[in-house]
Amino acid sequence: MNFWCHGHRNCSLLSWLASLLGWSLPIVSEMVSNWYCSFGKCCATGDCRVTNNITGLDLDLSRRLHGQHLVKHVVLKAVQGFLETPEPEKALTLSFHGWTGTGKNFVARMIAEHLYQDGLKSDCVKVFISLFHFPHSKYVDIYKVQLAKEISETVQLCEQSLFIFDEAEKLHAGLLDAIKPYVDHYDSINMVNYRRSIFLFLSNTGANIINEVALDFWRAGRDREEITMEFLEPYLRTELMEATDKDYTHNGLLKDNLIDFLVPFLPLEYRHVKLCARDAFLVRGLPFTEEALDEVARMMVFVPKEEKLFSAQGCKSVSQRINYFIP
Repeated sequence: MNFWCHGHRNCSLLSWLASLLGWSLPIVSEMVSNWYCSFGKCCATGDCRVTNNITGLDLDLSRRLHGQHLVKHVVLKAVQGFLETPEPEKALTLSFHGWTGTGKNFVARMIAEHLYQDGLKSDCVKVFISLFHFPHSKYVDIYKVQLAKEISETVQLCEQSLFIFDEAEKLHAGLLDAIKPYVDHYDSINMVNYRRSIFLFLSNTGANIINEVALDFWRAGRDREEITMEFLEPYLRTELMEATDKDYTHNGLLKDNLIDFLVPFLPLEYRHVKLCARDAFLVRGLPFTEEALDEVARMMVFVPKEEKLFSAQGCKSVSQRINYFIP
């Protein structure tokens, strides 16, 4: 059977359609697959609208993520390397750290959008917000059962699943008992292989040490792009390892060497806020001037008090602030 006919019962019909339209068989085959999959699932493992578009992820990180050279490098290498590994030893586990508004959720969304055609809406992607999904510590045993069930059912539906835990520092420590087995080195759990899954933990913890390093570089007259992972990671790791459970509940995963990559998000400067404002205008198709971008940036609060170097909110609320410029 022709490779491009694989999965289609009526290969001769595809060939006839291709010749009629003057198109190649692969193009017609892909069109039919996309049309069929648009109605639902068409793979034994679940959602086959998995795209794994690393080129698109690279372009998005370069064009739309501002001031985060470390994030772009680590995320791209980690995700690409994982997807290209035929038999991963464990699920890929990334821990995002940094101030609010620096892009943690933004990058998580980018990953979902480029790995799955339906992005965050894909059946392969689950997002958990600590205080929303697990608000009461007295119900932690119930949450553990529910979480384990959801992870298991999602991976059985879609082998390459993505799990995002927002506000991870507020996760009850007991919930780690439910998560740990799935990010460990087990071949399978109850006959299910979780090694092709991806886990993202988004946290504000570690922001202080990240900001201190960025400020020290600025005070020394050095470019922020000179900050390397080799220099920053030991400081961040020490900060997280010494944190109490109250400050950083999932440091247990770090201590057990189950976090594959720490991903530091640097604080954003005035120039980065202007770029965020520009993107917000472009997304909405609104005209803008350099003066308007400056005005949006000036609306933000900058710290420390003396230098006024970093936006205290990152780029958060920038898209709302451009409403001020709409006639």
